[in-house]
Amino acid sequence: MSYDWAAQPFHTLLVTFIFAPYFASTVMSDPVAGQSMWGFMMALAGIVMALSAPILGAYADAVGPRKPWIFLFSILFVVGTIPLWMAVPEMENTTFILILFAIGLIGVEFSQIFVNAMLPDLGDSSEIGRISGTGYAIGYAGGVLALFIMLLFLAENADGVTLSGNPPILGLDPETRQGTRSVGPVTGIWYIVFMIPFFLWVPDVKRRVRTSNVVSNALKDLMLTIRRLPENVSLAAYLGSSMFYRDALNGLYTFGGIYAAGVLGWTITQIGIFGIIAAITAAIFSWVGGYIDRLIGPKKLIIICILILILVCTLIVGTSRDTFFSAPLADTSTLPDKLFMFCGALIGGAGGALQASSRTMMVFQANKERMTEAFGLYALSGRATAFLAPGLVALVTDLTQSQRLGILPIIGLFLIGLVMLVWVDPKEGY
Repeated sequence: MSYDWAAQPFHTLLVTFIFAPYFASTVMSDPVAGQSMWGFMMALAGIVMALSAPILGAYADAVGPRKPWIFLFSILFVVGTIPLWMAVPEMENTTFILILFAIGLIGVEFSQIFVNAMLPDLGDSSEIGRISGTGYAIGYAGGVLALFIMLLFLAENADGVTLSGNPPILGLDPETRQGTRSVGPVTGIWYIVFMIPFFLWVPDVKRRVRTSNVVSNALKDLMLTIRRLPENVSLAAYLGSSMFYRDALNGLYTFGGIYAAGVLGWTITQIGIFGIIAAITAAIFSWVGGYIDRLIGPKKLIIICILILILVCTLIVGTSRDTFFSAPLADTSTLPDKLFMFCGALIGGAGGALQASSRTMMVFQANKERMTEAFGLYALSGRATAFLAPGLVALVTDLTQSQRLGILPIIGLFLIGLVMLVWVDPKEGY
């Protein structure tokens, strides 16, 4: 829970709401080139993580303790975030900033693999869902709090003032966007402070006996696990299912704001409110979902969340500024705005609970002795098709010349994930 609180601002502040838009629109002089370079960097970092995660997990399982690995990737987290302060407007060497961000991204993603693998040691099988759900809820709450702090006191707009109507605190210069640039140091220092309880009090597994060929043995075990996946129908089906529905969820997160701006004509302020609502409901329903998970199991909760998200996508496809499922709306109608805000709440709530219950389900699918390796495979499956949702959305949007119809592939990915859950045994291997 301490880790989720400490790490979530990376995603909230850097990936989604503050740094990524600032980089594309201000650090780069050309926003189109900025978006292109940002996407290229994310893709390269994703490839590195997809190829490395299972190998690291297999090695860590062979050696034993996970905290040293988490500490190592925490260093990458901090090294990649605090220096983002140097991202001045229209700077020349943007490649250096992209490399820094990629280092931080690899740090946060790899550290999460090892933290997730510690779940089975924190409670019995009946408690895993509650622990995972509460962790996600606390993480989202931390992200919302960090976002409020940035918007109210630090991140300035084009007029040089924050959301409170005042210049950035601490005498930061709005002309050189020091308030917005502080998001890197804020994220890094936040992580350092709130990881202290984690390293002090979270138990770790004991060190295993080292052998001279521990690396080769770990790789052999990993290859054996991969070759045996077809024999473990439940694990293989779950990795495949989660690969599709997590990609669909990421696509929904990515294109929600773009849809709001392009179809409904929302301002950045409205989109920010939309994001805050989604994050708050994610925190609430991740926590509630943890208890529901405990009552009905993660598989049923995953199914419920996917069905809710399919409904949300259907509502989005059917709604425009002028029509609601082909029924004309008055020019002054606020139905599309209210409906999309409601969809934002559902995306946050169902998405948060889905991520938490997915982590629980992975614990149930994996061999407890090879938990880090399993979450490495989980990370690999999550990255293997990361291009699919944005690629399909872009293709369908281009073919139909409709942003609304461009959302249809996300429904298809959710449906594929839902069907593949048929072969998943909810208590396999734990």
